[in-house]
Amino acid sequence: MNTLASPFDLSGLAPDARILHTAHDLFYRDGIRATGIDRVIAESGVAKKTFYRYFPSKDDLIVAFLEFRHDNWMTWFRDALARHGGTLNALVPALAEWFGGESYRGCAFINSVVEVGATLPQAVDISRRHKRDMTAAIRTLMPGARTAKADAQALALAVDGAIVAAQFAESPADALKALARVVRAVAAAQRGNP
Repeated sequence: MNTLASPFDLSGLAPDARILHTAHDLFYRDGIRATGIDRVIAESGVAKKTFYRYFPSKDDLIVAFLEFRHDNWMTWFRDALARHGGTLNALVPALAEWFGGESYRGCAFINSVVEVGATLPQAVDISRRHKRDMTAAIRTLMPGARTAKADAQALALAVDGAIVAAQFAESPADALKALARVVRAVAAAQRGNP
């Protein structure tokens, strides 16, 4: 299941949306550095002049891609957590949906910081915000827990580890098992420390 790929027929979109959806898919699949502007222009079906009217530089497109990815991923993540019960037990099956997708290539934010972080501070800023928002979504799975903030931070770090492990493993199963173990430990600690 490809939960985060562009589900749209690009031909019906405005030029700026076609560019953004095309860049999203190419940047996520092939990497930011490996994807040139000429390829985005060709695959989105717009003229070069049109492209530069909306995105004066590749950096502008990268920032727009990260904002777009953040909004879509967070919407998907919150929905997936709710679909799977809205408790700590929802975390692993929600991520299993994403890890099992054909186009899974890890975290776009971790990848972008590795690729362009030093040269594009906005990428780092958006990525930090993304991780804060992900942590906040995890925290909602523990209403009323006295240690919810610290536990959400620990789980977010475990989620990032699972994301990276699933990215290079032949199967995400081991990453999901390890994450499930951390989730169980946090849940047990919360039961002992309400």
